[in-house]
Amino acid sequence: MATAIFKAAAVTNEIGLNAVAAHFGIRRKYRWEDSLALGESALQGVVLDPAGKAVHLFSFGSVVFVNCQHHEMMDVIRYLAQVEKSLANVGRFDYTDDYRIEAAADGEEPSVNNDCLAVRREEGYQREIVATVLAKSVALERTETGTNALLDEIEDFVAYLGQGRLTASDEQLARMSARILGFRLSTLSYIMLLDKPDITWVNEEAAALYDELGALFELADRFESIRHKTDALMDITTVFAGLAHAKRGTRLEWAVIILIAIEIVLSLADMALR
Repeated sequence: MATAIFKAAAVTNEIGLNAVAAHFGIRRKYRWEDSLALGESALQGVVLDPAGKAVHLFSFGSVVFVNCQHHEMMDVIRYLAQVEKSLANVGRFDYTDDYRIEAAADGEEPSVNNDCLAVRREEGYQREIVATVLAKSVALERTETGTNALLDEIEDFVAYLGQGRLTASDEQLARMSARILGFRLSTLSYIMLLDKPDITWVNEEAAALYDELGALFELADRFESIRHKTDALMDITTVFAGLAHAKRGTRLEWAVIILIAIEIVLSLADMALR
């Protein structure tokens, strides 16, 4: 059997699978949890030599290339950008992962290794499972990077708070909260880490392979890490919001006191003039 080389990249937040499928004449309504596989026939005219090549698209923004060179990957992205505008600004792949399916050596048992799946005979479900796990892994990496960047940003506000200064405005707090909720939404709903491909519900071997690869790429552990970080971030922004409201309340109280004082002074001045 020929070796299948996978290259996964997280390129955007969301890919509209239905628009892409319609462009290639695929008459099917894709749900959020589905993936779209473009084989040799679909890639005719997109890459110079489509033989043995495939592209898997995922609604949460990941693309997995099979047996494609880098220039072919970029050709695919540029072509798809004509249909799916979210791909228009993709100039490079910042979040990537690699894997392959290859024939097991003579006398060796099939195995799941760090960089390859060694099998005696390739089954139809294996490419889908490998592509799905890789797609989730790179999407998680993208989310992890965003979460860590937000943690670094909040550290500056915490440092200022340690000096007795609250520098975060309501708009900044709102944007931070939106980004934190966005990370939670992407990991739970978009990346669908808690969901398995449909094939795993009807094929025990596919389910076992998905679980083994998921453990190899530490999907569950990385999800928990993101969840704990977003929980901590939300707690911090809640504290900031409480302090901001208290500060605003104090200012309002002082404004009321000053207005009362001015009214008293004006009243006394009026009485003196009389």
